[in-house]
Amino acid sequence: MDYVYICSFCGKPTFFESNGKQFPGVAFGDTVDSLPPDVASLYNEARFSMTVNAFTSAVLTCRKLLMHLAVEKGAPAGGSFLDYVEYLAQKGYVPPDGKGWVDHIRKKGNEANHEIKIMLEADAKDLIQFSEMLLKFMYEFPAKVPPPPAPSAASSAPAKS
Repeated sequence: MDYVYICSFCGKPTFFESNGKQFPGVAFGDTVDSLPPDVASLYNEARFSMTVNAFTSAVLTCRKLLMHLAVEKGAPAGGSFLDYVEYLAQKGYVPPDGKGWVDHIRKKGNEANHEIKIMLEADAKDLIQFSEMLLKFMYEFPAKVPPPPAPSAASSAPAKS
């Protein structure tokens, strides 16, 4: 038997099928703090695509997210997708040994964008997880570090010998 329940948290309905499927489902991945609005919007779009089993859409959104990240961090708009990926890597926005994450997002995104291929749930989950880690590395973790104290007038004066 199918059921509709009202969420005690948000007050909205959720439909449960007898086979255990839930609509809408739960957003995949964790929230990431300190994101610029456009970046947050795209990341959440990918996460919420999972609630309706839109796996190809999630993969394509993760690909687009890389473009926005590069431009937000200073890459010139209008470049090629490969230019954006290389920019992120060359400017140090990809963690050590993390170039494989970005290449995986690029390759899967290219498959979804340029080939007649439907992406699987596992593909979308991988890309959202890689995107999440990249966003935490680029935005959330740096925002947690307190800024260095401003130099005082006494410490900024040249030392006398």
